[in-house]
Amino acid sequence: MRALISNETVQSVSVIYLFCIIKTADGKTERTLLFFLLSHGPRNMNGLSRIIQSPRYNVYSGALLAMLYGLFAYAHFSKFQETNDWALVLVVIAETLAAIFFICRSHPKTVSTTLSDWVVAIIGTFAPLFFRPAEWGILPMASILVVVGTTLQIISLISLNRSFALVAAKREIKTAWMYRIVRHPLYASYSLLFGGYVLMHTTPMNLLVYAVLMAFLCIRIFCEEKHLAQDQTYRTYMFDVRYRLVPFVF
Repeated sequence: MRALISNETVQSVSVIYLFCIIKTADGKTERTLLFFLLSHGPRNMNGLSRIIQSPRYNVYSGALLAMLYGLFAYAHFSKFQETNDWALVLVVIAETLAAIFFICRSHPKTVSTTLSDWVVAIIGTFAPLFFRPAEWGILPMASILVVVGTTLQIISLISLNRSFALVAAKREIKTAWMYRIVRHPLYASYSLLFGGYVLMHTTPMNLLVYAVLMAFLCIRIFCEEKHLAQDQTYRTYMFDVRYRLVPFVF
């Protein structure tokens, strides 16, 4: 998929076909949809902007989120009924909060219309919903990481408030609370929360999802900062808060 994108000049894109690509497992279908995605639509950057702001986009993105969230929540609550492991409930609560803040987000002042930014954001956002509870884990006591990660996520979401975004976008630039420590505390909480989850529920699929999640979160950070750095206020904030995820490390 990356090779096809990099070899084409994309000016406009229909988001509904991007969603279909992510949901489709068959390789041939993915290639067909992606080709249509790259070849369809008017050749100007305003096309994607109109789609982003359209009611149809909100309906499709909301429907996809609701479907994936429903499957995720069902799997975890079913497992909770068997094990009474409250860490499973915390993971669902964490994703529920993210969904609520996504729905209640404020209207952006600017939003990226770069296709690669949208691909990265969508994969990074929806990847956690593919985690599934397992019968065995390398370190069951890693539930403490789930608790700490969920707590940090709640504080980060409160700090961010309605400036929550799916893709790189400028709303109100937040610099207080958790944002005084690192520039992306919400993503830092994800690394702890889902790192603990994978240690508790260790399967090849969960390991793969975590690897994809962390890779795309890191790419997402650079995409967001590239967009936000167009604002002098954010450039000053980047100078004041030097670290992205982990103080004194990164």
